[in-house]
Amino acid sequence: METKILTVQDLAGVVSIIDVCSARGAFKGEELAGVGRLRESFLAEVKEQQPEQATAPDSVEAPVVDAEPVEEDNSNS
Repeated sequence: METKILTVQDLAGVVSIIDVCSARGAFKGEELAGVGRLRESFLAEVKEQQPEQATAPDSVEAPVVDAEPVEEDNSNS
């Protein structure tokens, strides 16, 4: 059996994916607490493994997930 190792970049990627999915409304209300706890666990591990690269709270250097552009409503201009 082969042992798989998750890297800090893998964990940061999961945090990024959770953020994108949340922004797109992919989670139901009753799922948000569990998703948030999982996100915070991954984020804490990333921060613990990379303390010298401390950034703003809740920001993570993660692979960029192609996100659809957000359309702004400028109808009130």
